[in-house]
Amino acid sequence: MRVRYAETDQMGVVYHANYLVWFEVGRVELMRVCGLPYSRLEQEFSCMIAVAGVEVRYRLPARYDDEILVRTRLLAMRGPVLRIGYEVVRAGEDKLLCEGTTTHVVVGRDMAKRLLPEPYRVAFQTLLAADPVG
Repeated sequence: MRVRYAETDQMGVVYHANYLVWFEVGRVELMRVCGLPYSRLEQEFSCMIAVAGVEVRYRLPARYDDEILVRTRLLAMRGPVLRIGYEVVRAGEDKLLCEGTTTHVVVGRDMAKRLLPEPYRVAFQTLLAADPVG
């Protein structure tokens, strides 16, 4: 992604809350790469993954027109709880700008906890098995 002017503050640095938006972009794209878009989770299975917690560590500033990459990986899955990790880096330099995790709970439209539907659970287990760090 490329940092847009509207994402920066008066100092020309990316406003801190925009990193959370980028985390969401990474999370949705991770699911899409698995062949299981988030929209299918909602439409076909009536499930959502509600954010239950966020941790963010800012390392270096991103600035207007920087090209950034959001590296996203599944860290853990237990019952209805998912933990996802993120690294935001400046493209080409591979410098860590921000890192963080989000914790999610799978819920139905009534916000009651639900298990992740089978196709998503299987795909996520495959991701966990393939990640030597996670």
